Amino acid sequence: MDPIAESTPSTLLGRPALNAEEASEVVQRVRRAQAGDLAAYDQLVHQFQERIYGLCYHMTSHHEDAHDLAQDTFVKAWQALKNFKGDSSFYTWIYRIAVNTCLNHLKLRRNRTQHLSLNDLDLQPENHPDLVALVSDKTPRREANLAELQRRLNEAILKLSEDHRVVVTLHDIQGLPHDQIAKILGVNPGTVRSRLFYAHQQLQGWLADWAK
Repeated sequence: MDPIAESTPSTLLGRPALNAEEASEVVQRVRRAQAGDLAAYDQLVHQFQERIYGLCYHMTSHHEDAHDLAQDTFVKAWQALKNFKGDSSFYTWIYRIAVNTCLNHLKLRRNRTQHLSLNDLDLQPENHPDLVALVSDKTPRREANLAELQRRLNEAILKLSEDHRVVVTLHDIQGLPHDQIAKILGVNPGTVRSRLFYAHQQLQGWLADWAK
């Protein structure tokens, strides 16, 4: 069975954290799946597949790779499910598996092109008048300028280390809070904030240098 359904671009955006009812359902499904209930695991796959696919896509910018990596994540999670002790939430646990799966993939293919939308990143362009002038330009060249800026952003993302790219993806694309990212990556929230600050500064600097 292929657990990853075909996704439209709208499904690649981050999903909010689970509410209390969803979290309770996950706990019950995990317990049944650990007892061998495949249908319960199918429900978990259905519940998390868009989140995991979105994470994998934004880490690789490649639909086929994201499909394969998401499927690998669910296979690995099923194989390891009996060892899941519930010390963290299933949400955190499976995200950690997905992140590690993506990072291993990127280590093998470091020249993978990354494509993220300008709207995906909280780069606070109001602090950079050169960028504001560029995207606010009402001349016929505006669309061409925006396309070039998008291309430059894609190139800038590639310059980030994997540690910095993953926090940008989890925070700016997936919309996860600092403490959730910290649990997924096994670091403290201060480290997450530091990496995000550094990544944003790097991206802002590269884009501002080009805009001058």
